[in-house]
Amino acid sequence: METSIVISGFGGQGVLFAGQLLAYAGMDNGRYVTWIPSYGPEMRGGTANCTVIISHDPIGAPIVAQPDIALVFNLPSYEKYADLVKPGGLLVVNNSIVTPDEPRDDLNLVEIPANGIAGEFGTVKMLNMAMIGAMLAHHDVLPITALEEALRDHLPARKQQFLQGNLDVLHAGARAAAKQTALT
Repeated sequence: METSIVISGFGGQGVLFAGQLLAYAGMDNGRYVTWIPSYGPEMRGGTANCTVIISHDPIGAPIVAQPDIALVFNLPSYEKYADLVKPGGLLVVNNSIVTPDEPRDDLNLVEIPANGIAGEFGTVKMLNMAMIGAMLAHHDVLPITALEEALRDHLPARKQQFLQGNLDVLHAGARAAAKQTALT
C-alpha cells in the first residue's frame, strides 16, 4: 500500500519538519519513503510545502499530482490543494485560520483548531504535531506510536525540551479529530 501526503503552509509553521518526521517514522518502521521539500526564498512567512510518500513497496516516482492526503495549515494551501486530493482522500484543515468554503463531498474532511491546540501546550509552533495527530486519527498510514518514537529519536538536540509538548499536541490533535465523523 502506498500513501501520498502533501503538507503545506507558511514557512515557520513546521511544515517541512512534519514531513521529515513522517518520513523518519516510515523508515524506522521498515517502509519505503520519499520526502521532497519546497519553499519560497522568503522562508519564514513564505509558502512552504512538502510531499511525503510512505509505501510497503518500492516507490516508482516521488511526484504526486493527486495526493491521498493533504494537510493544509493556511488559506493559500487550502486554495491550492483542496481540489487536488483524490476522491475518497483525506483533507486535514487547520480551522484556526482556514474556513473551508463549499467543501467537496467526495473526500474525508477533518477540521481542527491546530493553532489553539498547540497554544494550550505552550507554543503555537507545535501546530504541525496537531495536524499529524489529526491525520493519524483518520488514516492508518502509520500508527501514532511510530510518530512518538520518531519524535524521540529525531527531534534535534536543541529542541529536546519540547519533546513532551510535541507528544501532548500530537495526541490532542488525534483526540480532536477523532470526535469528527470521517466522511463529510
